[in-house]
Amino acid sequence: MEKHDFVTIADLSKEQIMYLIEMAQEFEKHPNRELLKGKVVATLFFEPSTRTQLSFQTAANRLGARVIGFSDAKTSSTTKGETLKDTILMVSNYADTIVMRHHIEGAAQYACEIAPVPIINAGDGAHMHPSQCLLDLYSIYKTQGTLDNLNIYLVGDLKYGRTVHSLITAMRHFNPTFHFVAPQELAMPQEYKLYCKDHNIKFQEYTAFNDKVIADADILYMTRVQKERFSDLMEYERVKNVYILKNDMLAGAKENLRILHPLPRVNEIAYDVDDNPHAYYIQQAQNGLYAREAIFSYCLGITLDDVRKDQTIIK
Repeated sequence: MEKHDFVTIADLSKEQIMYLIEMAQEFEKHPNRELLKGKVVATLFFEPSTRTQLSFQTAANRLGARVIGFSDAKTSSTTKGETLKDTILMVSNYADTIVMRHHIEGAAQYACEIAPVPIINAGDGAHMHPSQCLLDLYSIYKTQGTLDNLNIYLVGDLKYGRTVHSLITAMRHFNPTFHFVAPQELAMPQEYKLYCKDHNIKFQEYTAFNDKVIADADILYMTRVQKERFSDLMEYERVKNVYILKNDMLAGAKENLRILHPLPRVNEIAYDVDDNPHAYYIQQAQNGLYAREAIFSYCLGITLDDVRKDQTIIK
């Protein structure tokens, strides 16, 4: 079977993205199968994670695979000085695919260049988070019925937010209009604004965040200000609570508006928003299971036809 790495969403065509969304739809209908029976999945998390790690592990288990790995680099031989190269090569001896989160930008790309098994990027520094991006795309498609011609508002930490960086690259196929809402200290990096210009993606920038600014949103994508990315904690304290979405700000929202958040949440969405019909971030996290089942299948050569014809569905 042909194998693929899943390192960046930027390499995928529109057709490949829609193909993976169709596959996720099939897994949502029947998540419990044995398509990966006999396979071993390694999850190497050099950075902390809850949803990403657990949903990848759950996806592997629900498809019949066995899971090995670590959730804390301190329990691995990296504490003894082992290089990333040697770790990847050693684990490749034991697993059919490797899911890796690492604090260094480009680590996943490096891993896929040396590993004999597929590498799945579970987040590399502030660079990319392609599996989160796929579940975001699936969530947008489910709630809007399309990915085309949407007003997407990205709010908060746009400087270090790898989820919003991935989303920009993926949406280049679908004629979005992006609205970047951030303080100057956390503004969208110039390289992504140039990317938008190079790919004819429309965007606007704001520093204000209020009900009038977001009134035309189809998708309101909130992000956490990431304390772990700041070398200057005083700067973090200045910006951590700049934008807080409150329930009364949604009174004039479009009916189809859905609020997304990659989670974890700190203070940027008030808890009274949870009961608002526009809130979708909990369902969004659930969609991660189906998206990551699709990613495993894609990387291990299982086709959409294979999934549709699968007879190993477990009720």
